[in-house]
Amino acid sequence: MSNAIDAGELALALRSGIYRVIAGQAELNRINVFPVADGDTGTNLSLTLGSALPALTDPGEKHAGLLLAAVADALLDGARGNSGAIMAQFFQGMSDTAADLPHFSPESFARAVAAGCEYARDALSDPQEGTILSVIAAFAQELDQPAGASSEQGLLAVLPDAVTSAARALEETERQLEVLRKAGVVDAGAKGFVELVRGMADYLVHGIETDAPEAFAGHDAHGFIETAGAVAALDYRFCIECLVQDREIDRRKLREALDELGNSLVLAGTKRKARIHIHANVPEEVFAVARRFGEVSAEKADDLVHQQHSTHGAGARFAVITDSAADIPDATMDRLDIHMVPVRIQFGDRSYLDKVSITTREFFRELDSNPHHPTTSQPSPGDFRRQYQFLASHYTDVISINLTAKVSGTWQAARSAASRVDAAGRLHVVDSLNASVGQGLIVEFAAECAAAGMDAAMTLTAIDRLKAETHTFALVRDLRYAVRGGRVPASRKWLADLFRVTPVLRTEPDGRISARGILLGRGRRLPKFARHIAARSARDAPLRVAIGHALCEDEANVLDRLLRDALGNVVTSSITDLGSAFGVHGGPGTLVVAVQTDRSPREFRNAATPAG
Repeated sequence: MSNAIDAGELALALRSGIYRVIAGQAELNRINVFPVADGDTGTNLSLTLGSALPALTDPGEKHAGLLLAAVADALLDGARGNSGAIMAQFFQGMSDTAADLPHFSPESFARAVAAGCEYARDALSDPQEGTILSVIAAFAQELDQPAGASSEQGLLAVLPDAVTSAARALEETERQLEVLRKAGVVDAGAKGFVELVRGMADYLVHGIETDAPEAFAGHDAHGFIETAGAVAALDYRFCIECLVQDREIDRRKLREALDELGNSLVLAGTKRKARIHIHANVPEEVFAVARRFGEVSAEKADDLVHQQHSTHGAGARFAVITDSAADIPDATMDRLDIHMVPVRIQFGDRSYLDKVSITTREFFRELDSNPHHPTTSQPSPGDFRRQYQFLASHYTDVISINLTAKVSGTWQAARSAASRVDAAGRLHVVDSLNASVGQGLIVEFAAECAAAGMDAAMTLTAIDRLKAETHTFALVRDLRYAVRGGRVPASRKWLADLFRVTPVLRTEPDGRISARGILLGRGRRLPKFARHIAARSARDAPLRVAIGHALCEDEANVLDRLLRDALGNVVTSSITDLGSAFGVHGGPGTLVVAVQTDRSPREFRNAATPAG
């Protein structure tokens, strides 16, 4: 039995431990009740630890210290969630202590783990016993015993005892935290750490290497996975994360500023790169504080309310997710438990998450006053992947309905993410062939199908039919924003102003958005627009109508009344703020209308049920 562990052995041991965590992520999600019962600890630990796998695949000529430095840096970049940030900081502590070590002896490994334990505890503003911290401490203390740290038998002889101590501390967590005792579970993050070190010890001591899981989703074959904890009222709605980089970050002042904004704060990293994790109500306040200390990147904000619904829902057989190009009233998003991946918006050197760190109304005010015309970019495959992995661990299927591929790369990014997460065909990425409120109506219908107990296959068939029955129209009052963004030549705006005409845009059956008419004269725009829509809409079927407006709610209300009269058979209508995806080219005053044949999930379910 060796008295030291070199970089190659360490890489294989860590990889084996990481695979063990990933394979058990569904169970970790199920028992996740602290600090919030949002069922994502397994997903977050899998994503966090999975980010280190490339550094472990081929350690090359690295010695143990350099390998740990690469692992720590990858984990800091990829950290997700409370437990992920703590795990990243644990490895940062190990790395800082072992920077110059070619290999680990019992003494040096014990020192590195002790430093990791200290770093992990210091990363939290309010460290609590009965969590991952308690288990890391038990592991570190056993390694630091005189009979262990100086054992002539070697490091591998003391690892099993340290794992056993960590496992005992894990069992104690159920009695240390009241929320765990009530749920009858151990702490999820703590269990993830035990699985990691158990996988490492299995390889190092017994030569047993955990195989790579087929997929990271960790889905339970029985479908919807409910967490052990009860739904609780939340003081803070969003789980917010970002990276801050600078030459010298004042971590004490950064922590003090963040402490005022929320709870569950974890500040991981180094003086040059820090990972922020916090639960708060206003993501932009967190990002604004972070920008005072350095360059901010990797911003994200997950809705904890929606995550709780996903883990304590009524047993829907699939989840529905879309991108923020879909314009849907907030109340409808909450009622139907619709998940969203935000588009990214850039004003000069300032970046925002659409509808998360900047509201639609704030966006249009900024659009009107900022000298920099904004650019929008589709979410990255990583943005989609993180949410897909979480949802796939709780539902039998996931249906993602995205902005038309004819105007954006969003659908392709979603497909790319799905191909990396899903190994069993349970992620279904749909091109809505639509945008804004039209995309929103299709998403709403899919969520209604989920609430009605339909399965994904039946719903996908219904969506295919409904896409052809959903038409979106846009009235752009001022073309100067489209000119600033390069979508419309300045000469076309000049002609429109000269002849006093207003263009009307419309989605085409193949998903393109094109100019499909004009309104003559600048007077009575709304009645003309209503008649234009009515002339191009079905008149022999009940209809749903959705209206999106850019800072012109009074006009939207007038248009709603006009459309009800002009169309004659409007069953439901809704009015919501227009988002940035369409609004960036239309500007304040833009109105978008979607008209869709009113369909009930029941009619598709009944049609699929054999008679008799």
